[in-house]
Amino acid sequence: MTRVMVGTMLLVLGVVFITLAGLGVARLPDVFQRMHAATKAGGIGTSLLVLGVLVAGDIVQPISGVLTIGFMLLTLSVASQLLARAAYISGAPLQGLDRGDPLAGILGRASEPEDEGADFSSTYEEG
Repeated sequence: MTRVMVGTMLLVLGVVFITLAGLGVARLPDVFQRMHAATKAGGIGTSLLVLGVLVAGDIVQPISGVLTIGFMLLTLSVASQLLARAAYISGAPLQGLDRGDPLAGILGRASEPEDEGADFSSTYEEG
């Protein structure tokens, strides 16, 4: 009984974190803040969901769930770092910085995003 209640609480908490991640992706102003919301809250939410399933269910070998959580927590941070670096170098707009660009002069940066105003309609031919 207690195990089911703890598992249910973990599942609900995971859904709350994933919902907050979705709201952050939809409402935050720039790519860096959206990515932060998606990786942090999404990673924690997904880990809580897997942990809730492991606790509430009758899992015979929980090692696969534990490995899944570990894999997600390790790979999400690396992937978000690489995506943020690529977005910064490509010239994605920075918003909400009070002290200016902290990486100015350290990393090369395009003056504006390359696909800004690009017309891709002529790229693909019909037929």
